[in-house]
Amino acid sequence: MSNYIEQSDQRYWKTIAAMFLGSFVTFALLYCLQPLIPVFSGEFQIPPSTAGLSVSFATGGLAVSMIFMSWLSDVKGRKYVMTLALVGSAVLAITSAFVQNFTLLLVLRALQGVLLAGFPAISMAYINEEFSPAITGLVIGIYVSGNSVGGLIGRLLISTLTDFFSWRFAVGALGAVCVLMSLWFWLRLPESRNFRPKRLAPQAVLKGLGQALQDTELRCLYCIGFLIMGSFVTLYNYIAYPLMAAPYNLSQTVVGCIFFVYLVGTFSSTFMGKLADERGSNKVLCLSLSCMLAGVVLTLAPSLSIKIIGVAVFTFGFFGSHSVASSSVGKNPKVGKAQSSSLYLLLYYIGSSVLGALGGNFLVWNGWSGVVLLIGTALVLALAIAVTLLLREERYKVFEVQHS
Repeated sequence: MSNYIEQSDQRYWKTIAAMFLGSFVTFALLYCLQPLIPVFSGEFQIPPSTAGLSVSFATGGLAVSMIFMSWLSDVKGRKYVMTLALVGSAVLAITSAFVQNFTLLLVLRALQGVLLAGFPAISMAYINEEFSPAITGLVIGIYVSGNSVGGLIGRLLISTLTDFFSWRFAVGALGAVCVLMSLWFWLRLPESRNFRPKRLAPQAVLKGLGQALQDTELRCLYCIGFLIMGSFVTLYNYIAYPLMAAPYNLSQTVVGCIFFVYLVGTFSSTFMGKLADERGSNKVLCLSLSCMLAGVVLTLAPSLSIKIIGVAVFTFGFFGSHSVASSSVGKNPKVGKAQSSSLYLLLYYIGSSVLGALGGNFLVWNGWSGVVLLIGTALVLALAIAVTLLLREERYKVFEVQHS
């Protein structure tokens, strides 16, 4: 009898709910300071690129510890590491509300990122190990939708509470809520049935990573992850600057409400994940990346409503792209799931840190048009890689037909 979780299994919804909630906490904490970047510029008298480090340090810390957390989960177990990541990072969020120095805030954000690394890569490995392969695209789509809801609620809560109280109160309140959610996750997530702890030597870990890097398809997906996440974080890091300036002059709370477009990501990640199961991952990946590119171009329009539509289209495409790309990485049969997922997310979050920080310089150089130029260039490269994967897949199908 199979140990895989099927849609008819009583564990299905309990596991889905726990993974959704863990995803919610991770992305609420990881990006909660994003709408505060202009606030930090004013309070600490620093330029946008420096203020943006409050996000980049967290994603950078996450990226550099991703491989270690993957190894730790192989030794200690998936649930143990994911729970440690969620509870520890929530406690650090509460601590960061009391700091008076921006440098110390960056140190805490880096530590928070290091801990948070224990959830994203391990959660994808857990899903691929515990759920039936026939529904992993759908399940990862639902899981990724937790990213969008967490990102939305975290940013919206921070923006609103900052307007009414202070950013310190806002961050502390979010941290307290995330502690409670993390404890719920620990109590409700079923233990792994298809995972056996193994103590891998460093050489074995490095060998697994080397195998992942030798695979052409995986290398392409890692590059796409780097480019889409870098583009996504860059847009949301700096969109508040033009919106809070003339001629729009929007308040912090109103700018925070723009994150409601994250709800389209909740739909698109599940929809695109299911569509990829039916029509093929590479076709849907090309479609999602095209949506991102069209969306960022629309944000150049002077009309506020068209700008917001552009952000929504861009967000729809991003969550679809990430859902499909991360699912494709997990399905690769040649490499261990934890190692391949960790490498994908390593590049994914390095992209967030590198392009996210670089975007501030483009903003200073040429305003919002400069930011769009950076994002557009990254997305054209990502789309070119995805088209290459699609053509490679089609050639392989033709070869199989000819030699069958």
